[in-house]
Amino acid sequence: MKHFMLQYQEGASPVHRLNGAIRFIVFLLWSILAMIGYNTFILLGLGVLGIVLFAVSGVHFRDVGFIFKMLIVFMVLNLLAIYLFAPEQGVEIYGTRHLLAEGAGRWTITAEQLFYEFNVFIKYVTIVPPAILLMVTTNPSEFASSLNRIGVPYTAAYAVALTLRYIPDVQRDFQIISHAQQARGLELSKKASILKRLKGAARLLLPLVIISMERIDIVSHAMELRGFGKNKKRTWYMYKPFTPYDIGVLITAIVVFVVCIVITFLNGSRYYNPFM
Repeated sequence: MKHFMLQYQEGASPVHRLNGAIRFIVFLLWSILAMIGYNTFILLGLGVLGIVLFAVSGVHFRDVGFIFKMLIVFMVLNLLAIYLFAPEQGVEIYGTRHLLAEGAGRWTITAEQLFYEFNVFIKYVTIVPPAILLMVTTNPSEFASSLNRIGVPYTAAYAVALTLRYIPDVQRDFQIISHAQQARGLELSKKASILKRLKGAARLLLPLVIISMERIDIVSHAMELRGFGKNKKRTWYMYKPFTPYDIGVLITAIVVFVVCIVITFLNGSRYYNPFM
């Protein structure tokens, strides 16, 4: 059977060696920097580092290629929507207006708008590789035990582990339903038009939701019968202690985070303005 998207993949890379909780904290710091800041140089640096980490992790692009393609489509639609609904957003942010081309009505092209949307594009490039790495290099059980150790209630940590384990199951069910529907004559291959394929994919959602609800019901009953949540603490089968490597990575991430935050707000604004 084909590889499934966002499924945990074992490995011995520096990314895999990192404790799950430390990996999650680093990802949170990374995400905060990517979300609140518009410093182009910091975003470019994080984007390049994310691509390097993805390459070092040994994760094959073919295993997650579909996710990247879907995100590219979403990114293009988002950038177009920004321009359609706020074609002067960049002008408002940077306070200047350098007209590059006249358009129809208010839809003109300015250097400020292009630069603003370029920064939005970099944000996607910055956040996507680490997010995918967090999903495919984290053992759900080990991740849950690590979260519990840093203070997260084990019920919440176990819910996170179940979510990570459930993603491949949903993908597997989707493929099975898709193959069954295609055997009945529903065309979902590349031969069909994009619109027809989208309509066909929509027809797969109802049986997928029904199967997912049934599985949730089974799991919840099984956990209830075993008294899950009765005690305040629990032991973990998969437990990975913190190592000097984990502590070193965490300290480095915190230092880089603080430095980047200081640089981002050094001029009193979170936007890097090359037009001043």
